Amino acid sequence: MLYPTSSDQPLDAIIVGAGLSGMYQLHTLRDQLNLRVKVLEAAEGVGGTWYHNRYPGARCDSESHSYMFYFSKALVASWDWSERYPQQPEILRYMNHVADFLKLWPDMVFNTRVQSAQFDEPNNLWRVTTSQGEEWRAKYLITAVGCLSSANVPDIPGLDSFAGEWAHTGAWPLDGLDMTGKRVGVVGTGSSGIQAIPVIAEQAAHLTVFQRTANYSIPARNAPLSEDFKQHVKQTADDIRQLMQETPNAHCFRIQPRSAWDVSDVERQAIYQAAWDKGGLQFRATFNDLLRDKEANDTAAEFIKHKIKQVVRDPHTAELLSDIDHPFAAKRPPIDSHYFETYNRDNVSLVDIRRHPILHIDAQGIQTSQAHFPLDVIVFATGFDAMTGSLLRMNITGREGLTLKDAWHAGPRSYLGLQVPGFPNMFTITGPGSPSVLCNLPPQIEQHVNWITDCIAYLHKQGIQQMEADTAASDDWVQQVNDAANETLLPQVRHSWYLGANVPGKPRVFMPYAGGFARYRGICDEVAAQGYKGFLLRA
Repeated sequence: MLYPTSSDQPLDAIIVGAGLSGMYQLHTLRDQLNLRVKVLEAAEGVGGTWYHNRYPGARCDSESHSYMFYFSKALVASWDWSERYPQQPEILRYMNHVADFLKLWPDMVFNTRVQSAQFDEPNNLWRVTTSQGEEWRAKYLITAVGCLSSANVPDIPGLDSFAGEWAHTGAWPLDGLDMTGKRVGVVGTGSSGIQAIPVIAEQAAHLTVFQRTANYSIPARNAPLSEDFKQHVKQTADDIRQLMQETPNAHCFRIQPRSAWDVSDVERQAIYQAAWDKGGLQFRATFNDLLRDKEANDTAAEFIKHKIKQVVRDPHTAELLSDIDHPFAAKRPPIDSHYFETYNRDNVSLVDIRRHPILHIDAQGIQTSQAHFPLDVIVFATGFDAMTGSLLRMNITGREGLTLKDAWHAGPRSYLGLQVPGFPNMFTITGPGSPSVLCNLPPQIEQHVNWITDCIAYLHKQGIQQMEADTAASDDWVQQVNDAANETLLPQVRHSWYLGANVPGKPRVFMPYAGGFARYRGICDEVAAQGYKGFLLRA
C-alpha cells in the first residue's frame, strides 16, 4: 500500500534497496521497534547485487557458511547450502528464503527506482520521489543500495554501432545471453571476468580475453558440502558468528599470528602450497604481514606467479598473465575455478590492451592499436562505480540545498561510514568510510543495521528529532580512514577501484576503512556508549 502524500502520518523510515541490508533493516525497524517502514527497490525482486549479477559463473567468493545471517538461530537452522562457494541462483534463493522467513514481502515495493531524495527542513522529513512520479515521505532515510551495484560500462567509441550483442556482468540480461558457437570477447579480468571466462570458454566457438591489468587468483577448490558439515554449522552458529566478528575481514578463519620471516624459505613455500591446495581466500591469512610488508608480500606474489607459469602452457600467454604490477591482495583478491587452465584451450586467446589499447568498437568487433577482432558478443567485466556510484545517482539533497554530489566533490566524507554532515536522519549501510568491500558483507550488514536500529531506538526514547554527523568528527574519521589504509599496501595500487581509479573523473580517495572489522565494531560501540559522540543531536 502506498501511503498518500497528503497523510498526516508519514512513514517512520524509507529504506532504499532490497538486498541483504535492506531486508534486515526492514526486519529490525518493523519487528523490533514497531515502526512504519517501506523498502523501495528498482528491481523486480529481492537480491540487490545478486539479482543483477547473473553472468555465467557468478559465484560468491566468501564461503557459503559465512555468507548468511546469524542473528537468528532459527533462520540458520532453516537453510542448507549445497556448496563451499554458492552460485548466484542459490544465493538468490537464500535471499528469497530470508524474505519468506521474516515475512517481509508486504512492506517491500518493487519496480520502483528512486529518482531523488530531498530533506524537507521545516517538516524534518525526507521526501523521496520515484521514477513513476510518486512521492514518499519519512523521518528517516536509510540507503541500502550496496557497494557494488552501479555497473561501470567503459566509454569506448563506437559501442552503439556494434551489430552483435553486448552486456555488462553486473547488469546481466534476466533471460541470459546465448553465446553458444559464437565469437565472444570479454573485456576485463577482475573478479567477475575471472569467474565468467572459464564458463564462457566452454560455450563459445572462440573467446578473446582483453586484459588491461593482470591479476592474481587463488583456486577456489569448490566442492559440495557434506551433511556432517551442514550440521556442524547449525550446532556451532554462535561460535561462527563470534569468529567473524573478531576477524579483520569478517571471515570464518583467523590470520595466522606469524610473520613471513618467522619461518625458513622451505617452510614458507610449504605453507603457501598447503594454502594453495586448500583454496580460497584463506591463502592471504597464511602470514600476518602480507599487507603491511612489501617484501613479505613479494614472497606470496612470486609463489602465485610461479603457479601461473606452471599451469599455462604457452610461455607468451603465461608471461602476460603473470605480469602483475601490484602487491598480492592489495586489490580485491579473486578466487577461481580453472581460470588459468582455461588459457590452455584451443579456442581461447589473450590480448594485452595495456600495451595495445582498445581504440574503438565497430559493427563487426573491437579494434585495438594492433589488430581488429571480429566478435558476435562483447561482455564487459569492468566492475562498478563502487561505494559511491549508486548513492550519487539517487540525487540526494540535504540541508540548505546541499547535494550529496557537491558534498562529495573531492571524495566521500562521512562519520563511521554511517552518516554524512549536512544530511540529517540519513543513514548509509556499508557506506564509504566503513569496512565495506574489505569485508565479508553479511556480518558487517548485521553490525551496521543493529547499530542504526539501536540508534533510532535511542533517539525515540530521548525525544531527539534529528541526528546528523558532525563536520569535525567526519573530518577526523576521514583522516583515520586514510591512516588505516596507509598502514597497509592498499593505497599503493594506483588503478584500484578502492580508490575510484576505474571511473574517469572520480576523485582518487581511498574509500573503505582498512583498520579491520573488529576494530571498527569497537569504535562504533564506543561512540554509541558515549551518547553518540560525534553526532549532532537536536531535540
